[in-house]
Amino acid sequence: MSSTIAKLGVPPVQKSNSLSSRIDVVVPTPTVNSSPQKRADFTTLVESLEYAAQGETGYNFYDSRGNLKSVLAYKDLCANSKIIARRLSGLGLARNSRVALIADTTPEFIELFFACRFAGLVPFAMPVPVNLGSRAIYVQQLRGMLESSKASVAVANLDFVEFLNEAVGSLVSSELKWSGTPEQLDLLPEADVVFSPNTPDETAYLQFTSGSTRLPRGVVITERALMTNLRGIVCNGLDVRLGDRCASWLPFYHDMGLVGLVLAPLAAQLSVDYLATRDFAVRPLQWLKLISRNRCTIAFSQPFGLKLCTLRARESDLADLDLSCWRAAGVGAEMIRMDTLKSFAAKFAAAGFDERAFLPCYGLAESTLAVSFPDISRGARSLRVDARTLIEKKIAVRVQAEGRKYNEFVNCGRPLPGHEVRIVDDTDHEVPHMTVGSILVRGGSVMNGYFNNAEETARAIRPDGWLDTGDIGFLFEDDLYITGRRTDVIIVNGRNIRAQDVEELAEQQPEVRAREASAFGISNEDGSTSVVLVVECRLASAVDRQSLINRLQQMVYMAFGVSCLVELVPPHTLPRTSSGKLSRFAARQGFLRRANLEQPTAATTIHTAG
Repeated sequence: MSSTIAKLGVPPVQKSNSLSSRIDVVVPTPTVNSSPQKRADFTTLVESLEYAAQGETGYNFYDSRGNLKSVLAYKDLCANSKIIARRLSGLGLARNSRVALIADTTPEFIELFFACRFAGLVPFAMPVPVNLGSRAIYVQQLRGMLESSKASVAVANLDFVEFLNEAVGSLVSSELKWSGTPEQLDLLPEADVVFSPNTPDETAYLQFTSGSTRLPRGVVITERALMTNLRGIVCNGLDVRLGDRCASWLPFYHDMGLVGLVLAPLAAQLSVDYLATRDFAVRPLQWLKLISRNRCTIAFSQPFGLKLCTLRARESDLADLDLSCWRAAGVGAEMIRMDTLKSFAAKFAAAGFDERAFLPCYGLAESTLAVSFPDISRGARSLRVDARTLIEKKIAVRVQAEGRKYNEFVNCGRPLPGHEVRIVDDTDHEVPHMTVGSILVRGGSVMNGYFNNAEETARAIRPDGWLDTGDIGFLFEDDLYITGRRTDVIIVNGRNIRAQDVEELAEQQPEVRAREASAFGISNEDGSTSVVLVVECRLASAVDRQSLINRLQQMVYMAFGVSCLVELVPPHTLPRTSSGKLSRFAARQGFLRRANLEQPTAATTIHTAG
């Protein structure tokens, strides 16, 4: 099912009708297309692919050393997907049946995804087992997605089919009719069918939420919502133009990776250069080398990806990079810290990176992907607000004088056209600018609901169409600033303490690495709430461990005036979501389980402030 190779419009050296063919010479798809550019002006995803297939651009896949492995031109994607769609159609599936795809960074995943849409089926991406903890946890996650989606088909490549088989074998109840590898799917006969066109109100795909604060749920995204969001990204957020080219390391199972760096480029007929997420984690500078070598203009990252590049880059590496082509450096998917952006810009200025390229964005799967973008080419802007007033009064007061404690929040811009953002208090009344409250979103990109979950849908979407994002923030001069997740706010004696603030305090200690501390609240028997801080620790000495605990407790008390429980755990203990973010929900569950069932050991130490 692998893609056929395209060579800048020149016929390949040899060609086979087999979808698993490969040729010796692999040349990336061009940046400039022969067809006139259309900027996401389509009603369905299939329509956008059929137009892109008239040109020469497409997807390019690189290995960890920057070598081009395979190429999937849009014209070949279109042809191959139709063949696979006829094979899927031969399984006798009802229209809109769900198809589960373990989403490795490969041409096969993209072919399968579009094959589902040609066949009138609903694909959804499942994560690969990266930073997900134990095998049992990963298999449990797959099983949960298969059960909640009522999947009819499940596909995984050879690297992951063993996990899929284990998940399928443990299903309590199942509507699954077929599961296997792409190679096994290639052996199925092609049905003689005429594909029925998709309509704007049909479901395009399901996007499972990452589950950073609760269990994953399947977000229902229609063709209309998808194309609305793609137009907003392409025309407004990025202002895509001729000569643009993308680079990405983001996983295909994450909404920013799938919608932002697979579907949006296709809707604008742009070529994309991919580095697998696991390869980026080992050699992050290969991503920057792709941008430099292929003159990519658009590339997005989560903040931790920028931090990883900053930490790994040596002065000698900068001489080999030219990042002056990078005009849109999107950042999102987790809380954005201004110091992360400043450090990256300072490190790579010598390589031609222009800090005005930064595009800090806000979005979520429940609104397809993007909600807001700042003005392009202005760079990242931020506000420093008084920390105490923010905690005690939920009001963002700008800090003017030096020496006052402050929180710094990054400007995430304004909503896309046809979308609205409002900030409300606990009674659902809209609050003035500079007042922190719950962020609501309304517009054409908002989901239809959570699949087969009316209760959660009713909780998330108001009768008047407003989506409760679960995030909190404030507006200033109509720009949106995110301060955290509502479920990540710990309320102690009437004070609102952001979990991120506690975690950032922990990361100031030299023994604590970034993204290795998780803070949350737990309820006590007397109805009060305690702050808990779980930290991954590599210290072996009991004296050193106690010193770290004492410092952490002292810092939390001095910053917030509250005591806290500190638990030191071994490296790689804290659970992460499929997108690599720490899951406070799962961390809290793990802490409660250990506290109830286990005695503290030399590796797991729990202390409370005395």
